Amino acid sequence: MAGSAEQPELSGFARIVNEIEENAIALILGLMVVVTFVNVVLRYVFSSSLIWGQELTLVLFAWLVVFGVSYGFKVTAHLGVDAILNLLSQRGQRTLGLIAALCCLAYAGLLMKGAWDYWAPFAGLDATTGRWFPTGFADSRDQAWYETEQIPIPILKGWLEATFNFGEEYEKLPRFIPYAIMPFGCALILFRIVQASLRIVTGKQKSLIVSHEAEDAVEDVAARNAGE
Repeated sequence: MAGSAEQPELSGFARIVNEIEENAIALILGLMVVVTFVNVVLRYVFSSSLIWGQELTLVLFAWLVVFGVSYGFKVTAHLGVDAILNLLSQRGQRTLGLIAALCCLAYAGLLMKGAWDYWAPFAGLDATTGRWFPTGFADSRDQAWYETEQIPIPILKGWLEATFNFGEEYEKLPRFIPYAIMPFGCALILFRIVQASLRIVTGKQKSLIVSHEAEDAVEDVAARNAGE
């Protein structure tokens, strides 16, 4: 993709994260297509439907959006306004890129705290204390018994009930499972911003947003064609 930062060889933890991210995006897209297609066939051919299909598709779409945000930082695909950035020298562009990266890191950290604090009670865990930064953990009202509207539990029903619901029966999928994308996805976003920031520091990337290499290439071709 034009404007993407050159991706170095990955190793260790970064490679594992990369594989999880790309496989998850592919799996989510595939599941959304399958569930939607099956629902369409059932509705128009058999006058039936998967009652949980729409809710599952919405959950998968939310997961896809969060994974897409982190993936956008990885491939430098996020859009941004660079009118001022392009007026500066290379050093100035790098400085503004670092300032923007620091702001994104601070925001991602706050987002991570908020995501954990929202999700934790649904998993029977404790939210953090502190307004801006975690200073510890405080007892939270257990909300692990909250369920989705229609999505069934495909596997591990007994284990989920014994581990998170004091042995009480779940009729539908507990909400902490689809909501888990919030802390996990925010942690992934934070990780990708750290990676992008390091690329800016080392000069491999000038900003967090997509560049205009594609536009420049089109203009060059147009200029050459006009001169023929």
